Formats: sequence, C-alpha cells, structure tokens
Amino acid sequence: MKLRDYQRDAVVFLSVCCLGVSALITQLTLMREFVTVFSGNELVFGIVLGNWLLLTGLGTALGRSAARLKSPVMVLILAQIAVAVLPIVDVFLLRTLRNVVFLRGAEVGVTGTVVGCFVLLAPYCLIAGYLLALACRILASKRDASSIGQVYFLDNIGDVLGGLLFSFVLVYLFDHFHILYFPALLNLLMAAIVAAISRMRLLMATAAVVAAALIGLVTACDLDDLSRTVEYAGRRVVFHGHSPYGSLLVTESYGQYNFIENGVTLFSTHDIEQVEETVHYAMAQRPNARRVLLISGGVSGTAREILKYGVAAVDYVELDPLVLHVARQYMPETLSDPRIHVINTDGRLFVKQTQQRYDVVIVDVPDPSTSQINRFYTREFFGEVKRVLTPGGVLAFSLGHYENYLGDRLAAMVAVADRTARSVFGNVLILPCGRIFFLASDGKLTADVAERIEQEGIETRLVGRHYLDAMLTPDRLADIHRALSDDAPINKDFSPILYYYHLRYWISQFRFRFGLLEGVLLVGLLIYLLRIRPVPLAIFTTGFAASALEVVMLVGFQVLCGCVYHQVGLIVTMFMLGLGIGSFAMNRMLTRFGRGALVVLELAVAAFAVCLPIVLTTGGCLGVASAAAAQVLIPVLSLLLAVLVGMEFPLAGKLDFRDVTGTASRLYTADYIGAALGALLVSTLLIPVFGVTTVCMLAAGLNISSGVVVLVTTRN
Repeated sequence: MKLRDYQRDAVVFLSVCCLGVSALITQLTLMREFVTVFSGNELVFGIVLGNWLLLTGLGTALGRSAARLKSPVMVLILAQIAVAVLPIVDVFLLRTLRNVVFLRGAEVGVTGTVVGCFVLLAPYCLIAGYLLALACRILASKRDASSIGQVYFLDNIGDVLGGLLFSFVLVYLFDHFHILYFPALLNLLMAAIVAAISRMRLLMATAAVVAAALIGLVTACDLDDLSRTVEYAGRRVVFHGHSPYGSLLVTESYGQYNFIENGVTLFSTHDIEQVEETVHYAMAQRPNARRVLLISGGVSGTAREILKYGVAAVDYVELDPLVLHVARQYMPETLSDPRIHVINTDGRLFVKQTQQRYDVVIVDVPDPSTSQINRFYTREFFGEVKRVLTPGGVLAFSLGHYENYLGDRLAAMVAVADRTARSVFGNVLILPCGRIFFLASDGKLTADVAERIEQEGIETRLVGRHYLDAMLTPDRLADIHRALSDDAPINKDFSPILYYYHLRYWISQFRFRFGLLEGVLLVGLLIYLLRIRPVPLAIFTTGFAASALEVVMLVGFQVLCGCVYHQVGLIVTMFMLGLGIGSFAMNRMLTRFGRGALVVLELAVAAFAVCLPIVLTTGGCLGVASAAAAQVLIPVLSLLLAVLVGMEFPLAGKLDFRDVTGTASRLYTADYIGAALGALLVSTLLIPVFGVTTVCMLAAGLNISSGVVVLVTTRN
C-alpha cells in the first residue's frame, strides 16, 4: 500500500472518531432542543430518540450503495461538510418555524411531533448513518470483516469523548448554537484534511470556505438571540439560559414573571390562585405548624405565603440552581426572609436523607408528565415523606386541572393518586378547586378550610369563604368521589402507572389519528423483521435490550439517587466506553470465536436482564445507604452491559460477512432499529404499563430466542 493510502486511511480513522464525537454532541443538543420546543414531556423525548435511531438505521441501510461508488472519499468529504452545517440549520428552523407551522401558544400533538421530528432530523441522520457504511467501504483494504469492527470501535470512542465534552464542559458554558459550532468546525477541519491528503483541492477549498462563513456568522450574529426573538415574538424575554437540567426562559408582563423550563411553564409570579391554593389548603390543616418542607415552586411566592402562619422555618428545596439565580436577580424579596432556608438539591433525595421532622410537607411540582416527576407521586415517595412527618403531620400535592367535569382520563389519574396515598396514610382528603388538591395524613383532616383561615386571622386575596363555597359544592365533590376506586392500581417507583395515565390524558387533548407515516413505518418494520437474517436478528434484539435496559437503569438511578441530570452524562459515557472496550477486545480475538460465542453473548445479555430488577429493587430496600452505592453501581452496570453488547458487533460482522458495505449496512440497520424500538416503547409504554421487571424479562426473552435461532441456523 502506498504511503498516501496509509495517510488517507489514518485520517479516515480519525474522521470516524470525530464523527462519533460530533454525532453524540449533536444528538444530545438536538434532543434537548426538540423537547423544549415541543413542550418537554417524556413521550416527546421518546419520539425524538426513536426518530433519531430509526433514521440513522435507514441511513446505514442506504449505505449498501457505497460499494458502487467510484470515488467514496469524495462522498465522505461532502457528507462530512453537510453534517457540520445541518444541525445548526435544524435548531434555527425548529425555533423560527414552530409558530408558523403550528398554532402559536398551543401544544403540538403526537402526529405533529412525529412528523416534525422526522422531517427535520431526516437529512442529518440519514447522512450520518450512511457515513458509517461508507467508512467501512473506504477502510476495507481486503475482503474481510475487520473494517466493520474497527469503524464500530472508533465510532464508540468518539461517542465517549463527545459524551464527556457535552456533559461536563459544553452544557455548562454555552447555549445550543454555540455547542453545535464545536462539532461543526471539527467536521469541517477533518473534511479539509481528508481532501488535502487525497489531493482534492476543490473540496478542500469548499470546506475552508464553509468554515470561514461559519466563523463569520458566529462573530457577526447571535443566532440564539435572533431565533429566540422570532420564537417568542410579542413577549418580553428577560432571561434565557441553559443548565444541566435544561433550557430556562423567563418572560415578563406587567410585573409578572413566567418561568418556562424545557418548554413547560413551571410557574408564574403573582399567580394568586396557584400560590394561595398550594399553601392554604395544607396549612389550614395544621395552622400551628412550626416547620414546613416545600419541594419546588418557592420562588413563585409560596415560600413567603407560608410565613403568614408564623412558622419557625420553611425548608425550600429547589433542584435547578439557575431558577434560584434568576429569582434572586429579578425578585430578591421572594426569598429574603431569614426563616426561608433554600436547599439546592433534588427534593426526593433530600426527603430520603434528611433527619429533620416537619409538620407539613408541600410538594409543588408539575403533573407527572415524565418519569422524573412521577417519582413524587409514588407509594415509595409517600412512605419517605411519612418518615419525616411529625405525628399527625400533613402531606399536600396537586394533580390536574378541574373544570366542573371529570373526564375519564383525568378520573383515572385521580383514582390512582388517591389509592396510592391511601396505601400509606390513614386519611386522604381531595379538594376539587382550580387544581385537584390531595391532603394525606394519619391525623384528622377538614374540608372547612375557610373556617380555619378565619380563625387564624390569615389574610388572603382569593382563597376565602366565597371562593371555597363556589369550589367545594356538593356536585363537584360527588364528581370527584365517583372517580375513586379501591381497584385502582398503585403508582410505584418501578411500575409508574400514573405517568402512563398522564400520557393518555395528554394525548386525549389532541385529535390523534393513526396516519400514513405511522402506517408506512409499521408495515416497513413488519416486512423488515420477516426478512431479517439470524445474525442481524441477534444484533436487533441486543440493540433493543441495550436501549431498554439503559432506560431501566436511568429510572433506577432516579429512584435510588434522586435527580439523574448530573449523572446521566456519566452513565451514557460509561455505556459508550463499554461498547468501545467490548468491540476492541473482540476485534483482537476475532479469529478465535464463532457461532457459539455469539450465542453465549446473547444468553449473557439475557442473564443481565434477569438480574437487573433484582439488583435495583434490593437497592431500593436498603434506603439511604443505597443512594451512595447506586452512584457507583449504576455506571458500573451500564459499563458491563455495554461490554457484552460491544463484543457482539464485530463477531456478528464475521459470522454474517458477505461483503463489507452490505454486511456493515445490515448490522448497523439492525442495531439502530432495535435500539429505536427499545427507546420509544420502553420509556413511553412498557415500563409505565407493565413495570421494570416485565420489561427486563421481555428483553431477556428476546435475546434467548435470537440466541436459539443463531444456534440452530448459523454455520461456524
């Protein structure tokens, strides 16, 4: 091989690694952006991730055509220039066209979200997937499967570096546009180097011109400000910023500040109804309370409202430090009273670890639209709150909005929340006001809140006798009680049924129809599964299991350690590192293993799936001690699973080898489609409905089945 060929291959190897770096940074950034623009619930997250993996898989399927290319290096350079620019275009179009394509101010339904994600992600993901097969074609110096495993390994190494950069550096320093400038310039640099080595001067000049134009754009124009101005036209944006917890935006109107995080309105200041209802229904039960715990929402005015009862201390727990920073900047008086103790941590973790006791605990979080928020509505959490309550203490939380009629979907949510609370507390009182408020205690509870407020001489602007007489009418109370059922399921940490019911409630607000796009995708999937070969089937089931079990581990981490945001980068990075370790090890031993080894790996993934729920539930029973252990255990488990998954891919390339591009295309397609189904189905349907254990058993069963198929149909 000529020296120039060696140089070219070395640079292509480096390009694949850089593509991995940029792909993971781009994926994490675009997912945050889509979730923010499309209102931030977990179904949207699943749709975006599912589309990403599916489209990348389709791109690898198109990669079969790379075998017929006369100049694959030229296509590589052009594709790398394209993937440098497309993510920046996607974010700008997403923000500026959202209110043009969809109704301004209204939430986007399921169909609109699916179509929007599919259309915007398609160009980037198809090209990125195609590049994986193309790189295998370029690096195939001889007719064997070695380049497939090498590309897989290098891509994983790039993913590890990208995950570390995003999670521990970029997300803390830059907005989404400036984060995307980094992988863009990296791709353009590598495209220029490959063009120079290959003596393609025109393409080298093209990459240089695009890079110069991008640098000029960065210095001359702030795309983040420009796109925000278009997106929030007509509203005065006083602050927008990013933290590891997402995107926070604050608008102001006539002195009222509206806090919007990840597209969801957290609260508004001067919202008298929200503030007074959140505080007084709970405090009226124990007007002589000395110490109160408030989880979230304190900067809206609830923390200060609690002080009207003469309490000695309010411990206010808020997760995102950016929320506290903005509140102190624009509303310094809200938290200025020395009796308000601000604690910057996850509310669930604080309850689990604190030794303090409280007369009243008020949980002021949004509805359980994500598994993260659902943690504050489970039987396990209610049990943890009961531990920190004084004898007869009160827990208060709210769920859903009530407008004189309780629809079936909302009624199911109320029934689950009531049954879950009753499984822990002796008494539960439900007040159907602006929101449906739940009060739970082992002591007495009263619905005559107005009398208590009057007895204590508490001044209120809305929540008084006239308001409560209008809200707590016999017909409204009867409507609520008709929804209650002793047969309702109990919401649990590892079986978050309330989260699923909320997704159904959210979807019911839109005219969801099974459309042409969904039908085409379903038919295409069925045809694909009927035609898939045994070895790609093993990769498909392993891809499904990897996504499914990774979601299970993230849910487990949230339950055991509290908020997952800070550590999600570490967990994902450990997974990518495990893929790299596994693929590297198998590449070194590839000549020694055959069909039996693939079967063993399939069974090993199945065994991991069977053991995982046992480990997680055991950790949950250990209580406070499990939090520290889980911060080490979950990343290690993620690494172990990934090593098994990473070892399969090079071995599958050897067993299923026909030609480089065809084999690479088949295996990458199977991997991405399996992962797409795992990410979408498990996070939005299977875990909420069937629970963690059933999902793990399903993953185990699929891998055992594919292992058996490989064993009986594949030659060594």
